Amino acid sequence: MNKVLCLGVAVVALSGTLAGCGGGGGGGTTAGTSTVSGVVADGYLRNAELFMDLNGNYQWDAGEPKTVTGQGGAYHLDVAPDLVGRYPIVVRAIAGQTVDEDHPSSPIANSYILCAPSSNTAFISPMSTLIQQKLAGNPGMTMADAMIQLRNQLNLPVGTDMFGNYVSGSQSGQYAANYQTMYQVATQMADLMAQQAPLVMTGTGVNLSRYQAMMGQMNLYMPQIVQNATNGLPITSPTMTTFCNQMATFLQNTGTGAGFGNYSAMFRNYTSRNSFWSNTGGMWQPGGMMGSGWGMTGMR
Repeated sequence: MNKVLCLGVAVVALSGTLAGCGGGGGGGTTAGTSTVSGVVADGYLRNAELFMDLNGNYQWDAGEPKTVTGQGGAYHLDVAPDLVGRYPIVVRAIAGQTVDEDHPSSPIANSYILCAPSSNTAFISPMSTLIQQKLAGNPGMTMADAMIQLRNQLNLPVGTDMFGNYVSGSQSGQYAANYQTMYQVATQMADLMAQQAPLVMTGTGVNLSRYQAMMGQMNLYMPQIVQNATNGLPITSPTMTTFCNQMATFLQNTGTGAGFGNYSAMFRNYTSRNSFWSNTGGMWQPGGMMGSGWGMTGMR
C-alpha cells in the first residue's frame, strides 16, 4: 500500500527520544539540532518518507526536515530545537517503495494517512490517528476524554495504553490480549483508509476536508469495524462492503476545498456517560465481548 501517515512532534517524556546536538540538548533552545525519534506502524512501515510539516499542507516542501523510516518502522528526525513540539510530522509511505513488515514480500500499493497528537509520537498508528481526529473534530474534547472514548469503542479495560505499541505488546505480557485487539482493529482501519485513497489523496498530499470526513465516518462506524476485525473478517465482508460503499458516496459528496470542514457531529463526546454513538444514531454501552456485553441504548 502507498501509505501516508501524519503525526505530531512531542517532548521527550511523551513521544520518544530527543537527543541534543551541538550542546543544544533535547528540545533545548541553544544552537544545534534535536532528534525526534519514534516508530511508525500499521504493521511496522519501512522506507516511508517522514518530514516535519511546517505549513500544514500534508506534503513535503523545501526547507522542511525530512528522513526515511527504517527497520521496524523506526525514525529519527533531526530538527532545530525550537521546532520540537510545534509542528506535525507527516509520513508518506510510497507505492513501490514502502514496505509494511506484516507483508514483507512486496512494497505497498495504495495510500492512507495516519495522524497523532503532537504530545504522543513514540508510536504512530491508526489508534493515534483516531485520537487526533477526535481532538481536531471536537475542540472541546480533552486528550483524556479522547483516549477513554477510544478505549470504550474497542471495549478494552481501564489501564490500556491507547498509544501503546500494539505490535510488540501483542506478543506477550499482561496486556497481550488488549494489544492484539488494537492490532486487529488498526489493521482493519488502515485497510479502509487505503481503500478510500483515490478520493482522499491528491498526489503527494491529501484533501484535508475529505480526510477528516473519512475519519469521522470510521469513528461513527467503529463498533462494526471492531466486531468485523475481532471476528477475523476482511473489509470485503458484507458489513464492511456496505460501509465502504456508503463512505465512498459520502466522500464523493464532500467538498474538496482547502482545510478541514466542520464535522463536529461525527466526533461528539460521550465519555462522561461511559458509552459512545454508532452509525445508526444509537449508543453502544461497552462492558463485555462484542455481541453479549455490548448493547444499544437510547440516545441520551
